[in-house]
Amino acid sequence: QVKLVESGGGLVQAGGSLRLSCAASGTTFRLNTIHWYRQSPGKQRDLVAKIWPSRSTSYADSVKGRFTISRDNAENTVYLQMNSLKPEDTAVYYCNLVSNGIDYWGKGTLVTVSS
Repeated sequence: QVKLVESGGGLVQAGGSLRLSCAASGTTFRLNTIHWYRQSPGKQRDLVAKIWPSRSTSYADSVKGRFTISRDNAENTVYLQMNSLKPEDTAVYYCNLVSNGIDYWGKGTLVTVSS
């Protein structure tokens, strides 16, 4: 059973930083592409960043230059370092992977950025 657990969210002032973690179990983690999504109230869930098994990365335009995704295969964990946070970054952040054609999601962690 694949399980994803996010942590690290919280309340931060604009311009501040947070680091989110996503701990995975039940999967051959090093072979998975891992995604971070976010969802604000009343909006759709949007892809923020992804990291491939090769450690190549991609980012949404809205976070390029501010967010960094990384992975630690020994710890089965993916991180999202978020710097220069803006009020519009306020959302629930979810990590996601697809294994054998099935989408797996964590329960999310709330990030609130105050102005």
